[in-house]
Amino acid sequence: MKPHLEVLAPGAMTTVQDLGRFGGQALGIPVSGALDCDMLRLANALVGNPLQVGCLELRFFGPSFRVRAESVRIALAGTEATIELFGEEKKTIAAHCSVTLVKDQQFRVGTLRDTATAYLSVAGGFDFPGFLGSQSTYLAGAFGGMNGRALEAGDAIPLCLPSAPAGTELSIVAEKQPDLPGAMRVVLGPQADYFSERGLATFLSHRYRISDQISRMGVRLIGEEIEHAAGHDIPSDGVVTGAIQVPGNGLPIILLADRQTTGGYPKIATVISADLPRLAQLRPGDEIEFRAVDIEEAENIRRQSEARLLRMISLIKPAGSLQFDRGILMQENLISGVTSGSD
Repeated sequence: MKPHLEVLAPGAMTTVQDLGRFGGQALGIPVSGALDCDMLRLANALVGNPLQVGCLELRFFGPSFRVRAESVRIALAGTEATIELFGEEKKTIAAHCSVTLVKDQQFRVGTLRDTATAYLSVAGGFDFPGFLGSQSTYLAGAFGGMNGRALEAGDAIPLCLPSAPAGTELSIVAEKQPDLPGAMRVVLGPQADYFSERGLATFLSHRYRISDQISRMGVRLIGEEIEHAAGHDIPSDGVVTGAIQVPGNGLPIILLADRQTTGGYPKIATVISADLPRLAQLRPGDEIEFRAVDIEEAENIRRQSEARLLRMISLIKPAGSLQFDRGILMQENLISGVTSGSD
């Protein structure tokens, strides 16, 4: 049988995702792909893959697996959760560090603490066929990844490599702290004129709570109702990831990776691309607020965000040769301000 990972427990909503499916929106096929493309790319870098390779996207709590290959190298990115190994020697592997497992070894990813989304990569990637150039799972269309659905117990996730490639484990020198809580930055429109001045002021001055109606398609918010000025229906037009629709009840809906390609509700604003990874980490009950920026500022923020990610990737080194650079550590806003030179 082809080398694979056997799914012992599937987790909450584990799907195969890469950077997305482009060129199909005219046919009504959304881009899909990772909710947090930054952490997917970081996970791939940790096992030496090209950054666009498909990974497992984990939501809320992680899956369990048994290795059905000679060996496999894996890494977890995007969370404080850990990889727990079972067998003769039980061991816990922190996120942002690769580990090589051997045949029949079992492992699981623990509950994702304080965040909602993480990525599990394997060296060489998963051997799924592409659809329109992508392995990404589109649940509503039932295609991509594992037959267009989330993982289930008993699934065999095929691996491209029969064994882990030669080389040492990789880890990151200095793990950057996730963005501190703050306003989601948005560009107003394209239908901002469908809302009254009071409605726009409400949107930009009130905190909203994430409801339990959250999926890869979008998230409904709970809070102050936003007043329309010109009705709440428009001729259907194109929508993008991060678009914020406001239907007749006045409560915003933020569209995510599996969102439809067109919609008939007015869009009050769009979350800037640099803040989309933050949306991926929202959990029911979390609170958010919004701050308007112009397009030029949004583009500058995106360039800065991309530079930070590439800097993090540049800090990935062989785990056995990590050297702590005081200057780097002071610049990177570590989760903990203390480290041990003996670790």
